[in-house]
Amino acid sequence: MTILVMVGCAAASSGEAVDGLPGDDTPLSELETLADPKAFEGPSTASLVHRDVEPVVDHPAEALPATVVSHDRSGDVDVTVTDTSRVLAINMSGSLAATVWGLGFGDRLVGRDGSTTFPEARDLPVITKDGHAINAEAVIGLDPTVVITDGSIGPRDVVEQLRDAGITVVFVSDDPSFSGSANLAREVAAVFGAVEAGELLARRITDEVATTTAQIAAFAPQADDEKLSMIFLYLRGTSGVYYIFGRDSGASDLIAGLGGRDVAAELGWTDMRPLTDEAIVAADPDLILVMTGGLESTNGVDGLLAEKPAIALTAAGQKRRFVDMADGDVLSFGPRSAEVLAALARAVYAPSR
Repeated sequence: MTILVMVGCAAASSGEAVDGLPGDDTPLSELETLADPKAFEGPSTASLVHRDVEPVVDHPAEALPATVVSHDRSGDVDVTVTDTSRVLAINMSGSLAATVWGLGFGDRLVGRDGSTTFPEARDLPVITKDGHAINAEAVIGLDPTVVITDGSIGPRDVVEQLRDAGITVVFVSDDPSFSGSANLAREVAAVFGAVEAGELLARRITDEVATTTAQIAAFAPQADDEKLSMIFLYLRGTSGVYYIFGRDSGASDLIAGLGGRDVAAELGWTDMRPLTDEAIVAADPDLILVMTGGLESTNGVDGLLAEKPAIALTAAGQKRRFVDMADGDVLSFGPRSAEVLAALARAVYAPSR
């Protein structure tokens, strides 16, 4: 999906995704939420309470060789995996490495992409350069026995050519959503021949998201005219790149889980579209979601409103109602999907004053 080429780009010049600070650990059921979320003024930041990825099981059983379906550019092909001792799991959002860790195979990882920033993986060598371009020499130098990717990081030709070097390459599904996270757990587990671990992690993700969504629904406004209308903006002020994320981008799942109205989806916008004055005024959101690094690249809220004055005409712009979250977290999905949603809910409905 084209959208992921954009969302994983980090603000830092090194290509390293920006980490968030530890967040408020108050249970959602105990939050002192805003009486009127639409009346609140000012920006807030969402931060994960725990950045660690907890394995669903320690040392899961494997059944190798395992034959799996690889979603290659030319079509689906069967790939047989015989050795998972040295694994490279890379994609634009960092969700693949987190999924490998969540399955209990974290000790097999030999490298990482720039978006993989959870603490357990920070000491692994980075195989991306200039943002998120794969350094083929760095990959080959790590001598991986299998590379798992979703095609969102590339160039894709380079990834496919790794097979010429004798490396097993498996392309898994690219679906930035809560249900996609559960399916990804199953697909990645299949590479290890660990079907049971995949089902356990998929069930945990699904159950945690359902529980978190229900907890948010207990305090989020339910009437359509009281719900916060939200939109997700991709910002790279240093490059002059500004986009609105629509349906199928992953943003829709977050907004729905937060009990908001996804105005981009309501307007029929899919994937991403350029941020024009006409588009943002037509959307007129109450709240704007952004990546922390993206907002920083515009010199903060003031810089963004100065660069894009049409945003100041919206309800969100007038109240400076922006919620930012670390680039490597907000649309990463994967094993921490529910925690990302909970962190955003605290920033939306119980922001620090």
